[in-house]
Amino acid sequence: MDKLVIRGGNPLLGTIRISGAKNAALPAMAAALLTDETVVLENIPQVRDIETERRLLSAMGAEVELGYGRAQHRTTICAAKLSENPEASYELVKTMRASSLVLGPLVARVGFARVSVPGGCAIGARPIDLHIKGLEKLGAQIVQEHGYIEARAKKLRGAHYSFDKITVTGTEDIMMAAALAEGDTVLENCAREPEVVDLAALLVKMGAWIEGAGSSTIRIKGVEKLHGARHRIIPDRIEAATFILAGALTGGDLMLTECDPTHLTALLNKLEEVGVKVKTGEGCVRVMGDAGPLKAADITTEEYPGFPTDVQAQYMALVTQAEGTSIITENIFENRFMHAQELCRMGANIKIEGRRAVVRGRVTLSGAAVQASDLRASASLVLAALVAQDETIIDRVYHIDRGYERIEEKLRGVGAQVKRIGEILPKRVGV
Repeated sequence: MDKLVIRGGNPLLGTIRISGAKNAALPAMAAALLTDETVVLENIPQVRDIETERRLLSAMGAEVELGYGRAQHRTTICAAKLSENPEASYELVKTMRASSLVLGPLVARVGFARVSVPGGCAIGARPIDLHIKGLEKLGAQIVQEHGYIEARAKKLRGAHYSFDKITVTGTEDIMMAAALAEGDTVLENCAREPEVVDLAALLVKMGAWIEGAGSSTIRIKGVEKLHGARHRIIPDRIEAATFILAGALTGGDLMLTECDPTHLTALLNKLEEVGVKVKTGEGCVRVMGDAGPLKAADITTEEYPGFPTDVQAQYMALVTQAEGTSIITENIFENRFMHAQELCRMGANIKIEGRRAVVRGRVTLSGAAVQASDLRASASLVLAALVAQDETIIDRVYHIDRGYERIEEKLRGVGAQVKRIGEILPKRVGV
């Protein structure tokens, strides 16, 4: 099992290119199931979750080609001939909960889907019941047994549906299903994330009629058939946020290119309060972390356009170095402070009070052996290691590989001391 070894103390100086958004690429790949024609997706990140999605679609009979060479960030999908009874098995779904996004497209296109119930998640519950309620509203008959959800429908019908709770994947799943439903659909209390907007843009290119993506109300007029399309995935706002915080934390001067500053407003506004100097331009963000001492500032995670839960852990690493006390309130997931204990192993002063973390800052962090518990937790440990004294060894970095494309190479390119090592097995005695 690979580990990252990081020696802190270097300011990050230079330029990092931001990859395509994993959380936009995954629903876009699922959307290719809606047509028997070829869908070409560009700016696809090379991360573990994309390979998992490729395996999932291939198991259903789709032809999926991940690009290589100059086309390494391009994926071509043709789902002309799907399996008679397409299934998302537990072996695949358990490693990536976004696998449930195939449910809506399969029911809409072929009238049947069998998808494993995702099960537990380290950071808290991500119930699929919101997907199920939406599909039932569209006329699907759903049975849950033996750990699987089976959905059937001769033809989905448009409906008026309001989500009980804002859900990104639920919004995406039902929007895809409604694109091929008979009649009009109105979805309310929808997620407003840029990834939802990006999926709608792809569906429109495929021939769908969708209005209101990016607002709380989305209207869809179902069409008989969708066709192939070519689409470029939006930049990864969470990767961009992670590197922005890394530049601020290390007192560096970092330019991030091929990103979208308009997707980062909540973070950039907060960094101004913390005392970090940030400049934005067309498709770029420059962060200058040497403007003076960092100042404590509270955050509360919210659905977009609020402060993203996927940046909470990285922000916590930042305010360990800020003067004063910062209170971080997590409103999205109930168990998303597992990185706090590992940060404390490095010398952080953090107290967890239910959904609040109280971070007393301006402490000296020291290198330690730490363990990643989830994708964004692993990113927070990387950030902390960049300013810690001596050497930090981060175990279970397969978590970070799910959503960050070659993070160690990008960091080395701007001056960080970081390397990846494989697990060293002990020598066998007497052999």
